[in-house]
Formats: sequence, C-alpha cells, structure tokens
Amino acid sequence: MIDFIEKSLLTGLGALALTQKKAEELACELKRQFNLSEEKGQELLKVLSDTARNNQLKLEEIAREEVHKICADLGLVSKEELSRLTKKVRELEKELKKMRIAAEDDAPTAC
Repeated sequence: MIDFIEKSLLTGLGALALTQKKAEELACELKRQFNLSEEKGQELLKVLSDTARNNQLKLEEIAREEVHKICADLGLVSKEELSRLTKKVRELEKELKKMRIAAEDDAPTAC
C-alpha cells in the first residue's frame, strides 16, 4: 500500500516537472509568435514558472495530507507517536526494574 502511495506521489511530481518543461516551451513559443522581447519572454517564463512551482507546492501538501489520512485510516502511527511510545516503554521498563529490585530486597531470606 505504501509503495502504491509513493509511486503515485512520484508520478504526480514527475508530471509537475514535465509541466515546468512545458511552461518553458510555451513561453518560448509565445515569445516567438508574438515577437516578445527577451525581457518580456523572461517575465512570462517567470510567471509560468512561479505558477508551476506554486501548483507543485499545493500538490505536495495535498498528497501529504492524503498520506496522513490513509495512514490514520489504516491505524498506522506517526514517527513522533512511535518515538513517544518507545520512550514511555523504556521509562516503564526502568520503573519495573526498580520495583523488582525493591521487591527482592524486601523478600525474607531463607537462612
């Protein structure tokens, strides 16, 4: 399942990279068709690049939210939650060890 999600995200990001290339090609074509100056062509390319970049960031955020939602639906824990639980288990193990030692010290000896 995680592989499928990862491949889907990479496909989306690849499409965005392709979109960036297409934006550059489109800017060059428009520059040629409308006899735009180099400066105007660069401005157009910047606008198209910024738009593509913003769309990429939006898509990444949407993908991230979807992955978190799917993980939650599947009952998977986050790294932070796993780390917190691991720390808590270690603390409980230490406390249990102290209690065992205390119980051994309090136990009557058979001598």
